[in-house]
Order: sequence, then structure tokens, then C-alpha cells
Amino acid sequence: MNTRVVKRGFSLVVVLSLLVLPAVVGGQEHHVHDAAAAPASPGDNPLTDEMMKLDAVFREVVSGVALGDGARVHQALEAMHGAMEKTHEGVHHGTVRIPKNSGRVKEFVDLDKKFHAKLDTLAQAAHKNDLQAMLKLTKELLDGCVQCHRTFRNP
Repeated sequence: MNTRVVKRGFSLVVVLSLLVLPAVVGGQEHHVHDAAAAPASPGDNPLTDEMMKLDAVFREVVSGVALGDGARVHQALEAMHGAMEKTHEGVHHGTVRIPKNSGRVKEFVDLDKKFHAKLDTLAQAAHKNDLQAMLKLTKELLDGCVQCHRTFRNP
């Protein structure tokens, strides 16, 4: 692979991790103490559980992509299996509370399904160790995090 492409890709991932990820998870501690936004204990709100898991997964994904380590990215993404289904079941049973625009649940679920489909595509790219695709998909996924938080999470 062209060294210049790898260096540019590495720079992109570093910039994304420094700029976008804090915007996605920034202020998380504040929201954890907000009783309306966070569950009293793990498992009370599958959406919150999924977001906490996704935060840890993306830290590993960004590191794996930055190092060109598809196996590391693929392994990190395995932790997300079943998370979407639990969230959607929680939406159905009322245990998921969307803090902002709660009347737009169908839009939220559709957005979540598309996000998880893209996670699957990233896992496939990681399995092939396709750095170009991993970079592109990681950026798109992080952009999706920001979009979803702007639409459905209180500041």
C-alpha cells in the first residue's frame, strides 16, 4: 500500500479521534448523574448500556484503524453483537428513554439499524484489513454518532 496513503489515513484517524470522539462522549459523566437520562443501575436502560459499550468499542476501533490493525478492529466490533436488538426490545417495552425528540422513535430505530449495518460493513473491511475502507467507514460512523446525539440527546 502507498506509504503516503497510510500516513494520510493515520492522520485522519488521529484527528477524528481527537476532535469527534470527545464531542460524541463529552460530558458523559454529567449525564450519568442525570436521573432522567441514565439508569439507576446497569441494564435498566439498554440504550445507555449500548452507548457505554459503543464508547469503549470506538476507542479500540480508532486505535486499530490508526495502526492499520484490522484484526484489532474486528475483535473490538464483536462486543457490539446483540446490543442493537436489546435497545430495540427496550424501545418496544418502554425501558429505553430517548432524552430528546422522544416522539421520533421510529426515526431513531431506523437510524440505529443503518448505523449497525455500517458497523457490519466495517467489520467486513477489518476482516480484509482494508485500511482505506476502514478509514472511510470509521469517519462515517463517527459522523453518525454526532448526528444522532444532536437529534436525540440533550446537551
